[in-house]
Amino acid sequence: MLPMPDFGANDLDAFWMPFTPNRRFKRHPRMLSSASGMWYRTPESREVLDATSGLWCVNAGHDRPKIREAIQKQAAEMDYAPCFNMGHPLAFQFASRLAQITPKGLDRIFFTNSGSESVDTALKIALAYHRARGKGTKTRLIGRERGYHGVGFGGISVGGIPKNRMYFGSLLTGVDHLPHTHGLPGNTCAKGQPENGAHLADDLERIVALHDASNIAAVIVEPVAGSTGVLIPPKGYLERLRAICDKHDILLIFDEVITGFGRVGAPFAAERFGVTPDLICMAKGLTNAAVPCGAVAASGKIYDAMMDGADAPIELFHGYTYSAHPLACAAGLATLETYREDDLFARAAGLEGYWQDAMHSLADARHVVDVRNLGLVAGIELEPRPGAPTARAMEVFETCFDEGLLIRVTGDIIALSPPLILEKDHIDRMVETIRRVLGQVD
Repeated sequence: MLPMPDFGANDLDAFWMPFTPNRRFKRHPRMLSSASGMWYRTPESREVLDATSGLWCVNAGHDRPKIREAIQKQAAEMDYAPCFNMGHPLAFQFASRLAQITPKGLDRIFFTNSGSESVDTALKIALAYHRARGKGTKTRLIGRERGYHGVGFGGISVGGIPKNRMYFGSLLTGVDHLPHTHGLPGNTCAKGQPENGAHLADDLERIVALHDASNIAAVIVEPVAGSTGVLIPPKGYLERLRAICDKHDILLIFDEVITGFGRVGAPFAAERFGVTPDLICMAKGLTNAAVPCGAVAASGKIYDAMMDGADAPIELFHGYTYSAHPLACAAGLATLETYREDDLFARAAGLEGYWQDAMHSLADARHVVDVRNLGLVAGIELEPRPGAPTARAMEVFETCFDEGLLIRVTGDIIALSPPLILEKDHIDRMVETIRRVLGQVD
């Protein structure tokens, strides 16, 4: 463990850190003090290569001048404006610009502040949509095992990661889960989409038979499940889900908080896979994480039904104080322009082959049992230590940081999702560091 500056106990005690073993961290803190391009810097001026886009979110790289300057300019012009019965021009500009890159037909934008809020918003829109159509019995929500949909009660209810659910009571009622697609025979170390598993979508028919379609509002899935360890959809799986939802008048929601904005070599995974949902949840790369912001893109049919079937002046009783915050809108517009000017989505697609080969070169590294990839995302699954699941991966994470590489681990899986500005030598450095650390860690 490298020596760290003495921050003092009182400097660390007050902050209750999210998704962190606080006691472990505060014994050996890992601090970041500045960032630029592909690199973080620590308080002692060590450079750390960012292999995770911060937290899946800094897709255009750190400290992009256009984004920084847009935030500064907007802060000096107007720091805040409400969007309840009011508006400001940037909110409408941002929504219109965003609607130009969402899949065709998904052009009604509701702004939130995070991926968790986007998920809960989409679930509420689904319920309200069916009610507006006179189908108010359609209230059941279907998630998927190993799915991650944020930390609101709606998101953890439809989510399927046990530790995220087990501490918080009964959660929402009327929720079922599809089986996950991980670990099927023949799919180990598949490059891109695995061959086996499309049939698992048919379990939705079993759920429909159990509850009847008249009671089911929506199905929500991540096209590529990120936080649970980079689970790539089998060929034909998403297409099958779309067909079953259409058959039974069930809305299909894609949680693209991670896969949106170039991560899979296209604006959204919906386009990469050729499957258009009814609602898309987004956040993270929406503003390059410079200002918190999320959004839900809804189809015109949903919006029109809500407008035509409303039984009160306010069509959707839902919103946030910070919806379409002026600084977030300024950051978002500048982010979309940065993506366009640098052609980052196409750039990501162009690097996918090199990334894939590099990631799969780790298949023979010590402790590795599986490698998965799509676009510029990868999951490297490690064999857990007997009796100590997650311990090996956590030690790999900490050692990689000491070696100048920021990775993310989830369970016993290394998850990589670098900024789309990376070069081939960055990829080589990531692979070399991970291989070396895996050789050091027992």
